Amino acid sequence: MDWLKIAKTYEEEFIEKTRILLQIPTVLEKFEPNNLEAPFGILIRKALDYMLTMAEIDGFTTKDVYHYAGHIEMGEGKEVLGILGHLDVVPAGGKWDVPPFSATVKDGKIIARGAMDDKGPTIAAYIAMRMIKDQKITLNKKVRLILGCDEESGMRGINTYLEHEQMPDIGFAPDADFPLIYGEKGIFSFDVEGIENDDLIESMSAGERYNIVPDMCQVVLKRNMELEFKSYLLQHNYQGETVGNTYTIYGKNAHAAWPHLGVNAIFLMSNFLKNHTQSALIQYINKYLLFDHLGAKLGINHFDEEMKELTINTALIQYKNNSFKIGCNIRYPKGIHFQTMTNLIEKSAKYFNLKYLAHENSPFHYVSPKDPLIITLYNAYQKYTNDFETPMLTIGGGTYARRLKKAVAFGPNFPKNEDLAHQPNEYLIIEDMLIAAAIYAESIEKLAGV
Repeated sequence: MDWLKIAKTYEEEFIEKTRILLQIPTVLEKFEPNNLEAPFGILIRKALDYMLTMAEIDGFTTKDVYHYAGHIEMGEGKEVLGILGHLDVVPAGGKWDVPPFSATVKDGKIIARGAMDDKGPTIAAYIAMRMIKDQKITLNKKVRLILGCDEESGMRGINTYLEHEQMPDIGFAPDADFPLIYGEKGIFSFDVEGIENDDLIESMSAGERYNIVPDMCQVVLKRNMELEFKSYLLQHNYQGETVGNTYTIYGKNAHAAWPHLGVNAIFLMSNFLKNHTQSALIQYINKYLLFDHLGAKLGINHFDEEMKELTINTALIQYKNNSFKIGCNIRYPKGIHFQTMTNLIEKSAKYFNLKYLAHENSPFHYVSPKDPLIITLYNAYQKYTNDFETPMLTIGGGTYARRLKKAVAFGPNFPKNEDLAHQPNEYLIIEDMLIAAAIYAESIEKLAGV
């Protein structure tokens, strides 16, 4: 079956359905478990309703699991092939050339927050299911497109889903890169907190999420430092501004899995402040975090031949009313001793008499490259790209694949393309998404077809 030729006939449908979904600003504002109708907010609920209603109209079986997640199903059998997508997105952040939720179509692209992470790929997977259904391919497994509502801020959606529904026997998440991701680093976040009455800093804020490199840091100072600040900006060619006693500096957003691709605004501001204050907040950052995305200053740097280096993102600062919190996110490969790592972080906090608070740890995820699931998916990719050179990958990002016993991240970003997930002007390439849909259809047919 030439799935690419078929996929091209669905182009207008893909664009229309993707744009509608992208125009719903599904940023989690507040998790409210007591709100039984919309635990992640009305807009995320709206996106879930849109997907399930669309699928029902197209003749699929659907299920809403307490508005935490849902699935779109076809096929028969005891085994389940899961395709894992998510409907929530990170905040828009940064400077956009178009409104981030306009889903602007331009030059063969759709520009919007969530275009590649993960709404466009989720619709591409849906189109793949449509093609299988429309071509009347007989399936010996149930195929479920699982729609999570909380991937970017805790994975409570997929966790709740798996508490109530059968865990897929095999699966893939269209939420990363081609050719295929067979390993994902462990993900761990922590906070360092303290109380102080600094003689310079009134307040300080930066960052919104642990999984984003902050692109702006703002401080309110108790004395005038305008001349020194402007000289610092000029010396380093940084962008910033002062308004009264409020000082702002700008960096560049990036995904926390690749912090070196961003410019951390916390570091830029802390580097300025370190020579003007003895604040424990600033001194801690300077000693253990400043301009270090590998964890060397904390003594936790580690490298694995397959999964590469540990990375750390200094993600947020909240300083107000004489108390502060620093939030950091670590992506660690296999081979590191987790308890030793956390002991070193706790020791760093105690050095400044600060409090260390650990968040949930999500261990690394790994499926052997020799597994039949991997081989089938890799072959599907090669069939529609003729790319026999690009190797399979491991990443620092965390996808829904890690929630299953045997699943991997599989596309849709092609090796030739830049990765703009979590960055301003995120976009998808329409032609590439149709190729991805063909690859997913091929994969479904080979994994679940008779």
